[in-house]
Amino acid sequence: MTSAAPVARVGGLTALAGALLAGSLSVGPTTGSAAELAGSGSDRAGAAVLGGLDSAAPIPQPAAVAARLAGPLGDPVLARPAAFVIDAQSGRVLLDVRSRIPVAPASTLKTAVATAALTTFPDDRLRTTVVYSPPAGGNARTSGGTLWLVGGGDPTLTASTAPGGYPALARLSDLAAQVRAAGITSAARVIGDGGLFVGPDRAPGWRDNYVTDGDVAPVSALEVDAGRSAPEAVGPRSPTPAAAATTAFAAALMTAGVSVGSVATGPADPAAQRVAAVYSPPVRVLVERMLTQSDNDLAESLGRLVAHRRGLPASFTGATRAVRDVLAEAGLPVAGMALADVSGLSIANLIMPMTLVAILRAAVLPGRPALRTILTGLPVAGFSGTLGDRYTTGDTAIGAGDVRAKTGTLHNVSSLAGQLVDADGRLLLFAFLSPAEEAGSTKAALDRAAAALTGCGCTPARSTTVAIPPAASRPPAASRPPAASRPPAASRPPT
Repeated sequence: MTSAAPVARVGGLTALAGALLAGSLSVGPTTGSAAELAGSGSDRAGAAVLGGLDSAAPIPQPAAVAARLAGPLGDPVLARPAAFVIDAQSGRVLLDVRSRIPVAPASTLKTAVATAALTTFPDDRLRTTVVYSPPAGGNARTSGGTLWLVGGGDPTLTASTAPGGYPALARLSDLAAQVRAAGITSAARVIGDGGLFVGPDRAPGWRDNYVTDGDVAPVSALEVDAGRSAPEAVGPRSPTPAAAATTAFAAALMTAGVSVGSVATGPADPAAQRVAAVYSPPVRVLVERMLTQSDNDLAESLGRLVAHRRGLPASFTGATRAVRDVLAEAGLPVAGMALADVSGLSIANLIMPMTLVAILRAAVLPGRPALRTILTGLPVAGFSGTLGDRYTTGDTAIGAGDVRAKTGTLHNVSSLAGQLVDADGRLLLFAFLSPAEEAGSTKAALDRAAAALTGCGCTPARSTTVAIPPAASRPPAASRPPAASRPPAASRPPT
């Protein structure tokens, strides 16, 4: 690799960031068999080259990319992963290892629900309301009556009263203050209504420990702090999030000077009058949060809301159908897709690796500016989200600040799908999906593969100087920590 390579990569990243912020990122026409990755042809017509990146930078050669990744992807710990790599600007396929065979994606699937939400309602805000029925013959100033807290599918609704913070979340304390400002000083009953979502609250393929380990709350349209016991708390989620939210709201009411009688859950009276409302950040901001933090509650909520908007049941069945339909309507490949949820927690989910890359490519195509949020929401290696503590070792550090990717982790899946700028300044999109049992060594192996691609100057003149030695010449597997020394899978959250 020449000394100019790091400069080209850093310059490309700086230009890429500027283009994203300016909303000017676009790519040129696709070529060859990769055309199906781009969606509808109308999005490609007249496209400019990728804003801020050098369109004259050499495109990596497939044979060189294959040689570059042979060692990292051949690591036995990855158990023969599927892999797909393309050049974002030209659409040229650089590596294809079983990309059309559907496999379990884990949380890389969140890019699919992100696409559906951003396509459907990127600027909407999720509303949580309070409605009120006075006692018979009374009014708001009469003691008694019933307050209903009606969930709108916002799991970021918070009991926190701490000032500031980004994004500004909807607060129970603001709802309570509005109730008091409406002249209501007491309520005989406070009832929580999470009925916007229907059907089972856990999906097929979810492990029993997901709720108790704190990975996800049972899906409900009424949640506070995603079913956690307190803002920013860790550990088990509430098995009854709507009831927990109603109890937290009753406490906020009492703090605001409204006396409360009984607390329960149930459907709101359609004739009740709205007396308070709070709103989430825009959906595009929630999507960023979902991708960066791999937020399972947000993913499932957004999927149900897309289903509801499309006239489908706001259930697992409706959400999975809605997400698949949106992808298909966008011209993205959905053959073989079979989903049990939209967060990626279920081991029953199946999707082609090439579909994940197609989603990423759709985010840089002209004509779909709302999908830019997928790129800005991806965790950044060594800096943010689920990649914040990775890419710190000598064999992965080159990827820090360059690789932006969605992680995926289940007990039988480890995956990584995202983008990076190679040593020559080309924007590459990739998906690596391993069927291996999740462990620190599995994540590290995926990171080594992405880092190798980051350092790729895989053109004819340079490929012979950058090829990674084959697996046989690397340290034997025995030099890596044995499985017994790794934390048990149950102690690590799915991502």
